[in-house]
Amino acid sequence: MIRGSGLQKIYGKGSVEVRALDGVDLEIRKGEFVGVMGASGSGKSTLLHLLGLLDRPSAGTLVIDGVDVTKLSERERTLFRLNRLGYVFQDYALVPELTAEENIYLPSKVRGMTVKECTRACRDILSLVGLRERYNFLPGELSGGEQQRVAIARALVNNPALLLADEPCANLDSRNSVLILDLIRKLNRELKQTVVMVSHEDWHRQYFDRILYLQDGKIVPDPGV
Repeated sequence: MIRGSGLQKIYGKGSVEVRALDGVDLEIRKGEFVGVMGASGSGKSTLLHLLGLLDRPSAGTLVIDGVDVTKLSERERTLFRLNRLGYVFQDYALVPELTAEENIYLPSKVRGMTVKECTRACRDILSLVGLRERYNFLPGELSGGEQQRVAIARALVNNPALLLADEPCANLDSRNSVLILDLIRKLNRELKQTVVMVSHEDWHRQYFDRILYLQDGKIVPDPGV
């Protein structure tokens, strides 16, 4: 599913050079739920940005779903993100003027689906995350946990090969955090959805199949094992 070799991400030059990732090798199998953990500044978000094609590595190769994404043009990268990746942000990133359904609508509409197809897909995915009755609510009328469920639905509506989650519980209380993690785990198991999630909470470990632990831009043995 994912294979990275010698991944580096370097910011700056000379004396101000920062190696956010320093020669990372990784392999993630289809259907795995993998946690990315480590201290602040260890390279977690940088790795997720590379996997999500939001940034390019300074060196190394990265193959996702059989495609060497390091060789794609900007247009090809955009289409790859749209058709094969789903991204869940910690701040939900919903458009406040749009309803839950309309927020989910966006990626499907961009892919060229008809209004009828988009509506059916949106209602189906809202049912899956337990929000079918709130399809017409604005983000401001939803709780934080409900907003994050809408964000997850939006990420999954195109049935992506890979779901990437960047600390999706960071702005939630413990009760809603459990609900969101239970939901992601359920989707991972029932849909065979490959998930890579950045986390800094030790109690999240129980949800992961395994953990990639980063320190100073390198994958190191997990100290929590």
